[in-house]
Amino acid sequence: MLKTRHETVIILDFGSQYTQLIARRVREAGVYCEIVPFNADPADIRARQPRGLILSGGPSSVYDHDAPRLMSGLVSDNHPPVLGICYGFHLIAHEMGGDVHPSQSREYGYARLTVLDSPDSSSRLFTGLPKEIDVWMSHGDQVNTPPEGFRVTAKTADALGAFEDPARKIYGLQFHPEVAHTPLGAQLLRNFLFEICGCAGDWTPAAAIEEQVSRIRAQLGESSQAVCGLSGGVDSSVAAALVHRAVGDRQTCIFVDNGLLRDGEFESTLTLLRQKLKLNIRGVDASARFLRSLQGVIDPEEKCKRIGAAFIEVFEEEARRIGEVGFLVQGTLYPDVIESVSVRGPSATIKSHHNVGGLPERMNLRLIEPLREL
Repeated sequence: MLKTRHETVIILDFGSQYTQLIARRVREAGVYCEIVPFNADPADIRARQPRGLILSGGPSSVYDHDAPRLMSGLVSDNHPPVLGICYGFHLIAHEMGGDVHPSQSREYGYARLTVLDSPDSSSRLFTGLPKEIDVWMSHGDQVNTPPEGFRVTAKTADALGAFEDPARKIYGLQFHPEVAHTPLGAQLLRNFLFEICGCAGDWTPAAAIEEQVSRIRAQLGESSQAVCGLSGGVDSSVAAALVHRAVGDRQTCIFVDNGLLRDGEFESTLTLLRQKLKLNIRGVDASARFLRSLQGVIDPEEKCKRIGAAFIEVFEEEARRIGEVGFLVQGTLYPDVIESVSVRGPSATIKSHHNVGGLPERMNLRLIEPLREL
């Protein structure tokens, strides 16, 4: 995991198609977060001292024999506040003695949620929200009975919508607050982050830039050089600009003609990058190599791997020409990483990105990826 000086929320991924959206909403609130597999080592998670844990949704049913579970000891004495969403909601109920069963009336899509009044206290999770809100449901199971010590805080016409045990700092939602179809979901997540977890919201773009530039300088030291795989797109251009800010012309950007560009695009983009970004950049025509590598290949996953390998060959060749180059800069983003890594077997992989799944096992260059966690 990336080490950061910022407060951190950990999202445990149980295979939901919305997990990245949860991370996006948390970061939009100014709180740094990371997605980790549901079976990540609890000791590693505790070592990060997270301010909160969010359990994502997922396609499984908690009563399936091979359903993903909470790792032992993760939710125990002195654990941070926990928020379970959909499958995470079911998992909390199931593992703490509640009752989860297939729904008689499955909910998928819009639902009207009613926030319930409590005679002794109101829910901090629903602070500032109206008594009825529109939410997005996507579930075939439901919680019939919450665990002992939990109180129900919201319902829809067909299902229990939320519960909580504030004393144990555990909260659960049947609906998805991270999607746009739950209009007030972002406020609800902010309530969890700030009212319950006590986050300060100190993670800003300016702080992220400063942190990454400092790390890059530390990685490259006083004299090491790097090559950057620059495509001309936003991701790699931002990565190149960050490294340039850190070490200047000790970075050489490599813009590759892979044979799949539009007519004249190689020349025009190369000129634009040189004039506008003031980068140390060289163009390489490798079109024959790429087209030869892709000839007759139909499978998209195989194409990604071949493209990734061909790029690495070009970068390593150019690095040898420059001499004494030890690092490769890539514009890899967090979604590239998450999409390329299976949480529960090959079927859970969305697609391999050539920056991640296409990398050869052995490389002569060490990676610098300033945007990998963004």
